[in-house]
Amino acid sequence: MIDIENLQLHIKGKEILRGVDLHLRPGDIYGLLGPNGAGKSTTIFALLGLRKPSRGQIRVLKNDPAGHALKIRRHVGVMPERAEFYGWMTAMTYLRWYSHLYGQAHNDADLERLLEKVGLGSVRHRAISTYSRGMKQRLAVARALAPHPWLLILDEPTNGLDPKGRREIHDLLLDFASDRKAGVLLCTHLLDDVDRLCNRIGVMDQGQTRLEGGLGDLLAEQGGGRLFRIRMDGQPNTADLPDRLTLLGEEGGWWRVRLTPDIPGGPSALWGELWRRGWRIREIRSEASSLEEIYMNITSPDSVHDLEAAR
Repeated sequence: MIDIENLQLHIKGKEILRGVDLHLRPGDIYGLLGPNGAGKSTTIFALLGLRKPSRGQIRVLKNDPAGHALKIRRHVGVMPERAEFYGWMTAMTYLRWYSHLYGQAHNDADLERLLEKVGLGSVRHRAISTYSRGMKQRLAVARALAPHPWLLILDEPTNGLDPKGRREIHDLLLDFASDRKAGVLLCTHLLDDVDRLCNRIGVMDQGQTRLEGGLGDLLAEQGGGRLFRIRMDGQPNTADLPDRLTLLGEEGGWWRVRLTPDIPGGPSALWGELWRRGWRIREIRSEASSLEEIYMNITSPDSVHDLEAAR
C-alpha cells in the first residue's frame, strides 16, 4: 500500500528528508515513530503529493503521488494532528458535507453508525463548537473513516482521550485493518499505542529511517519483549525458569523479569505458569518495554530539525 525507498526532500534549499524507507502492506498497522522534527509529517506530505521529492521513489496504492495525487487521495483517509472543523455545524451535517467532497452520498444511517463507533452517537446533533478536545478527536477519526478509505493515515489519534476513549479508538483501528485489505499508518509518541496496535514500525531520526521491520522480530533482535517488576512471597525457583522469561535480578524486594514478545496467550498466561511452579506473586508492575529501549537507543538527544524555518 505504501512503498518508499530512499526518499530525499529539500525545502527552500534545506535538506529535510535524507533517506526515508517505509513499506506498508494490506492488513498492516504501521507505527511511524520519531522525535519532533524527525521528518514524519514531511514524509506524509510527500506520500500525499503535497511535497515533491528531490530523490527516491514513492508508490502509494501502486501509484506515484507526483502524477496521481488526486486519485490516491480518493482512497486515503487522513487525520492531521491538529484537526479543525466548522464549529457551527453538527457532527451529522459536517460528515454529510465531507462525504460529498469525496463524491460519496452517505445516508444518515451510515453516518449514525460511524458516529456510534467513535462514541459520538448521543451528541451527533450538537454544534461542534460545544465539543471537548477529546470529542473533536473522535470526530476527526470519524471524518477519516467517512470516505471508506483503503488506507488510513492518523497523526496522534488518541491525543486528549481518556483510557476508555483510547481503547475504543484502538478497537476501531484493529477492526479496520482486520480484513487484511486495508492498512493504517499511525504517527504517535505514545509507545503504549504502538505496543497494542502495530505489527510493523519505522523509527525516524534527523530525516532518516533508522530502523524498520516487524515489531515482534525487532523486539526479539533486541533481547525480547517487555520488562516487569514482580513482588512475591518468598524466593522464586530460579532453577526451573520458563523458556520465554529471563530473570534480571532483585532490587528492593522486587524481581525484574523480561518476557519475549512471542508468548502464546500473552503475559497473563506466563504469570499463571509461574504460579503453578510455586511463584507466590503478590504484585506485578510493567516497566519500560523493549520498544522504548529501541526508541531511546536509536534516536539522539539533539535530533530536532528546525523545520519551521524551512517551511
